[in-house]
Amino acid sequence: MAIEIKELTPRSENYSQWYNDLVIKADLAENSAVRGCMVIKPYGYAIWEKIQRQLDDMFKATGHVNAYFPLFIPKSFLSREADHVEGFAKECAVVTHYRLKNDPSGKGVVVDPEARLEEELIVRPTSETIIWSTYKNWIQSYRDLPILCNQWANVVRWEMRTRLFLRTAEFLWQEGHTAHETREEAEEETRKMLNVYADFAENYMAVPVMKGTKTASERFAGALDTYCIEALMQDGKALQAGTSHFLGQNFAKAFDVQFLNKEGKRDYVWATSWGVSTRLMGALIMAHSDDNGLVLPPNLAPYQVVIVPIYKNDEQLAQISTKLEPVINELKSLGVSVKYDNSQNKKPGWKFAEYELKGVPVRLAMGGRDLENGTIEIARRDTLTKETVSINNIGATIKELLTLIQENIFQKAFDFRASQTSTVDTYDDFKRKIKDGGFILAHWDGTPETEALIKEETKATIRCIPFDGDKTPGKCMVTNNPSAQRVVFARAY
Repeated sequence: MAIEIKELTPRSENYSQWYNDLVIKADLAENSAVRGCMVIKPYGYAIWEKIQRQLDDMFKATGHVNAYFPLFIPKSFLSREADHVEGFAKECAVVTHYRLKNDPSGKGVVVDPEARLEEELIVRPTSETIIWSTYKNWIQSYRDLPILCNQWANVVRWEMRTRLFLRTAEFLWQEGHTAHETREEAEEETRKMLNVYADFAENYMAVPVMKGTKTASERFAGALDTYCIEALMQDGKALQAGTSHFLGQNFAKAFDVQFLNKEGKRDYVWATSWGVSTRLMGALIMAHSDDNGLVLPPNLAPYQVVIVPIYKNDEQLAQISTKLEPVINELKSLGVSVKYDNSQNKKPGWKFAEYELKGVPVRLAMGGRDLENGTIEIARRDTLTKETVSINNIGATIKELLTLIQENIFQKAFDFRASQTSTVDTYDDFKRKIKDGGFILAHWDGTPETEALIKEETKATIRCIPFDGDKTPGKCMVTNNPSAQRVVFARAY
């Protein structure tokens, strides 16, 4: 078993298979009996809970509240905003009947043809339409604004080619939906929430991200602007890690959501929506992990420290446990999450391999000699280094070490991104560079035709028009026409 648990396909051999192996062997998730859907296992869900809890705190700190809206959306609602329905039509799961009945032939159950719905219901692919039909009842005047709601939910987008966490037919996410009195307020909200996502990605996930605007062809269906954060994975592909959309008045007009403004005139409400999903789990795995397994940043690890006793008999185990009890209490008092694994059905070597695979940031081990000397072994998951230290003041040592590990994991990802980011001026150079992956900064003439040509010929897309980038005008690498600034290209998940 100890050998089997370590058998991951090397990243250099097959990155995609390495990812799949790791998700399954680290007990994060598995494919379900429902095609295209996943089961998130307890350890994987514990990481998602940490993500959810932290983001939820950040949302509430910016004035947002949680609500819940229906899973089912009347089909006619999706027809009200033309761009929106076009963007999601091919991904919708549709409920047509509300009852089953026993098969007359005795072979289980069949759909009751008498139970057809008068209007089909769409299983939520995103909630703009059902929420804006609700907001119409909540908003009469400027005094009712702003509305700052967030929803933690599941959504369904009928995907044919699926990968655990990265793309599944059903996934978990949060979706914020806000209503504002003015355009300026809504645009400020859109930027603010993108910054919340970027803060979370960098300071909790330890993933450096690039902030920018999506091109017209890449923006959310029904939005006037989509802002995004883009991360680079270890195989050189980009992953969109979060989006925030300025919806203008499109949905307010589609659902006739008007309010009486301060001048006593009726106006349409201004809107935003923003969301991240369990795709962040995929980013967390692919940005940091190695051929030994997961590498988790301490800020999101289900347990930051695991302690493994090494003993010869029950008496020695009891002595070690007594010695470790104040250590465990000290760590917990400092806010460190600890697991003490004194289970007797697995050997220490097996436990070491398992916790390395699962990415626990710090492993402590105490054996008979440590018991005599008042020492303990510290192993770091990020560097795979070990040292033996005095057990005195171990809490402060570990607390400081967890901060160092968090910073080191981020710095490693930041340095990798820097090494994989290049600037090109000619299309020939671009086509050569893009084969190696990474972010490429290049000039583009701003037309969807050129954007589509590049995608068709190289499989690269414009990830974003960066907020903080080279704003120097230039010439498009393809057409030689004027370009306002360099944009970020990459092949992507």
